[in-house]
Amino acid sequence: MNARRPTDSDTTITELMIPAYANFGGKIHGGILLSLMDKVAYACSTKHAGNYCVTVSVDTVDFLQPVEVGDLVSMMARVNYVGRTSLVIGIKVTAENVKKKIVKHTNTSYFTMVAKGDDDKPAPVPPLLLTTHEEVRRFAESILRKDLKDYHRKQMRENRSSFDLSNQMEELDQYNCIIELEE
Repeated sequence: MNARRPTDSDTTITELMIPAYANFGGKIHGGILLSLMDKVAYACSTKHAGNYCVTVSVDTVDFLQPVEVGDLVSMMARVNYVGRTSLVIGIKVTAENVKKKIVKHTNTSYFTMVAKGDDDKPAPVPPLLLTTHEEVRRFAESILRKDLKDYHRKQMRENRSSFDLSNQMEELDQYNCIIELEE
């Protein structure tokens, strides 16, 4: 399998934000943006893998700034990491007010995709050919993000298995909750 550079699969989707995409506050629904991010992650990962790809996880989606009706939103995707059958796609979202000529960065997210073969089973993906310091940094950060996610999952499992109600009751006293357990 021939290695491919991250830039070989770069994908950008740009869409005009219309009133039908707005929430009651007049801003674009986060779900609309997530749907567009999923689309660009699919296109980018499929270009690299040469196979159909599916979303298996989305790492932190922070909505940094609101997107307005009339903005031109661009989703820029690049392959940051590949495993045996998985890919991490980095996505940067910008919103451009074309009248005011203002471009703002509104989101960054990382989608983990898995390539599927014709038999619907995970399929190997080509290696990623890293040729710049930036590409190496993004690859290494993806590994760190994956390791932190695995560590977090492990911690949650351990917490569930050793959950002690009396200890948690004391801990939760400092939070904005009222506990009234039914006996």
